[in-house]
Amino acid sequence: MLPFALPNALDIWLGSYLRQAPRRWARPRGDVHLLLCVADHYEPNLGGASDAVALRRVERWVRDYPRHLGAFRDSDGRPPRHSFFYPIETYHADHIDMLGELCQQGFGEVEVHLHHDNDTSANLRRTLTEARNTFAGRHRQLARDRRTGAVKYAFIHGNWALDNSHPTGCACGVNDELDILRETGCYADLTMPSAPDRAQTRTINSIYYAVDDPRRPKSHDTGTPVGSAPRPANSLMMIQGPLVLNWALRKFGIVPRVENGCVQGNQPPSTARLKNWLRARVQVPSRPDWYFVKLHTHGANEGNMDALLGAPAVRFHSDLARLAAENPRFHFHYVTARELYNLARAAEDGWTGTVDAARDYELDWIGAERAAPAAGSVPAHASV
Repeated sequence: MLPFALPNALDIWLGSYLRQAPRRWARPRGDVHLLLCVADHYEPNLGGASDAVALRRVERWVRDYPRHLGAFRDSDGRPPRHSFFYPIETYHADHIDMLGELCQQGFGEVEVHLHHDNDTSANLRRTLTEARNTFAGRHRQLARDRRTGAVKYAFIHGNWALDNSHPTGCACGVNDELDILRETGCYADLTMPSAPDRAQTRTINSIYYAVDDPRRPKSHDTGTPVGSAPRPANSLMMIQGPLVLNWALRKFGIVPRVENGCVQGNQPPSTARLKNWLRARVQVPSRPDWYFVKLHTHGANEGNMDALLGAPAVRFHSDLARLAAENPRFHFHYVTARELYNLARAAEDGWTGTVDAARDYELDWIGAERAAPAAGSVPAHASV
């Protein structure tokens, strides 16, 4: 880390970025499987919106998502899937119920999001436990461990300050947050990258295990890459999105822009951006054909909904289908946060089967209410 601050928090992550150059420029060999996950900081009350405005925002999603994107299918025949990380501090039961309608149609799943400040460990544990029980019990959301039946969830930290990582000490307050997440059922954190925010970690473009050190903040700054060594005890999986320099888009024609996987009104999804998302090479070593691409957005914001539900999204999904039709070695798979985790775990275990068969590898979606494993799925920790 450089001893001085740079724009876009480059002083934090530039060293890691330079070290990753060889893998970033290596040409793919064989097939490419794009595992595309949209992790939405889904905040209907964003900006202090009234409950009436928040409700209209959710209603638009429930109406327009199937209408505009429902006809698209990935290489497995699945429609676009969205992970709604809902902020539990502004919980409205009717929002989750309406999103549940989308989820039941196969368009996604609901997960846990939280903004908090000056918090305590005890209060955080209570908050997460109550949210887990409400989302799973009342709304039939979240995941369930196929071996133990325990309820599990994915997490995104509001304001990026996971594990009290903001240098000002704001927007969290809990140094043992990773342990509390893991102990309350969190299976993975999908907060990063946060650049240009200075809560950004040194570790970038990675899926890794982080072990909490309650004596200090930002324990997820570094960790053990998934698949590179046995999983450390008492660790939590971190699934990061892409973070690269975009030399094709330069400020003043000189300085490269930062591509951080953010999808919003002025940054719609596109095949031009897809090249950088793939170039980040977020992967598990045993499956070099699987490219984990976790994007993030604030989808309940009107300015961003046009990019996610309107013409830019339609064009992007059309382009993915065209790319797959033109290139038999390119395959794309719409996945939820839970499925992305399952695929990382399958790859870690040496899975040699298809993407579709490993979507429920370790965790089921509670909303499916399966009495038995679905046809074509695999038992947890099945031999490979």
